[in-house]
Amino acid sequence: MEENHLIKNYLSNLTQTLEKLDHVALNNAINEIVDAYLNDKKIFTCGNGGSALISSHYINDWVKTASLKNKKKFRGFCLTDNIGLVTAYANDCAYEVIFQEQCKALINPGDLLIAISGSGKSENILNAIKEAKNLGARTLGITGFDGGDVIKLVDKYFLVNSFDMQICEDIFTMFGHMMMKKICNIQRENKI
Repeated sequence: MEENHLIKNYLSNLTQTLEKLDHVALNNAINEIVDAYLNDKKIFTCGNGGSALISSHYINDWVKTASLKNKKKFRGFCLTDNIGLVTAYANDCAYEVIFQEQCKALINPGDLLIAISGSGKSENILNAIKEAKNLGARTLGITGFDGGDVIKLVDKYFLVNSFDMQICEDIFTMFGHMMMKKICNIQRENKI
């Protein structure tokens, strides 16, 4: 009986959160990525914990989909994927700069940093956003809860207005899959 209650509550919470999503912000976030892609800009992702894995999942899906569906390359990179580099910066500098230092080395003006943060308060994410902006890159926040400081710093954001981390992560993953579907249609829409 208790398991059925758990399932019903979880699915009800997910459904209610999905119904409250801001479709304009969702569309703007997708278009920010499309714009970077069509303009041959590099697209970087980063996150912590589950968001780190989601940021890796995004790049996996988007790069593969573009290479299979379009002639145009998707120049995507996940800042969490080089565990040696991440731990070197954490050990030799500070955990708070693991993404910021990679931004210094990799980001050019006009590139896009996608910062994924459930709470919007992670120092290493905030530092990466600040560094990317200093370097002339565009910034997109994918965040939950109340958006924290992320939504105050980024150029555009998509907010999952929930304080349930698992619901946020479910919808972050859905966002990545929506973007993947968009990439599938880009060749037809833009003749690339």
